[in-house]
Amino acid sequence: MFYLVIIALGAGYLLLVGFAYFRQGSMLYFPQKEIEATPKSIGLDYEEVTLRTKDDIEISAWYIPAVNARGYVLFCHGNAGNISHRLDSIKIFHDLGLGVLIFDYRGYGKSKGSPDEKGTYLDAEAAWDYLVNVLHVPPKKLIIFGRSLGSAVASETATRKEAGLLIMESGFTSVPDLGAKLFPHLPVRLLSRYRYESIKKVGGIAIPKLFVHSPDDEVIPYEHSERLLKEAAGPKEFLKIRGGHNEGFMSSGRIYTDGLDAFITRYLP
Repeated sequence: MFYLVIIALGAGYLLLVGFAYFRQGSMLYFPQKEIEATPKSIGLDYEEVTLRTKDDIEISAWYIPAVNARGYVLFCHGNAGNISHRLDSIKIFHDLGLGVLIFDYRGYGKSKGSPDEKGTYLDAEAAWDYLVNVLHVPPKKLIIFGRSLGSAVASETATRKEAGLLIMESGFTSVPDLGAKLFPHLPVRLLSRYRYESIKKVGGIAIPKLFVHSPDDEVIPYEHSERLLKEAAGPKEFLKIRGGHNEGFMSSGRIYTDGLDAFITRYLP
């Protein structure tokens, strides 16, 4: 009887491991198709843009111009929702005198296809290409910004493309590192088909970097950004904010906006 219990428990564990392996994509990406609002909803003019990636996927994006822009943001958003859920951030960047290009990863919003790690990198490359080759933004005036999952997309983009600054908000070291903490009873490091290993990239990125994180973040531990800062090549700075994962940048108010403004003023040509 004891052996039957052991066998049953082992079989159940293997089923759980198999489920985790094959369902990784749905555990990592949470796209929403419906566009709930646009920049016009908050009084901002914008242009709806369709990008085409190197693997021939149509990607939806918005370009929000700024008068006499001091710089331009390539905005890589987090793993849930779509670009219509980032209007607060768009407004902050616009108020800082920055033009913004925000895009939806494949499978999100109006973008075609389905998300995966390689694809999200190609989506960001297409956004960079549009800013530099269509809008003729000087790369040194370009700020690659990523929040949460987008921080990993931003770090990869900074290894592939020229830019002026990199801002990683609520960033994580890698998916295996994060998964091992969230699911300690699973062999996450062996199972993970997604890497997003920013910890291996930040040391080779020479442009100025700002890491932004809150100790109150309930999704991505604060220590992840501390580790990224430690491994990063200079110039590098850290901005400590307050509040939870999804609302910290809003809860922090002037701490956040003044911190961004000071970093941009200090390093953007």
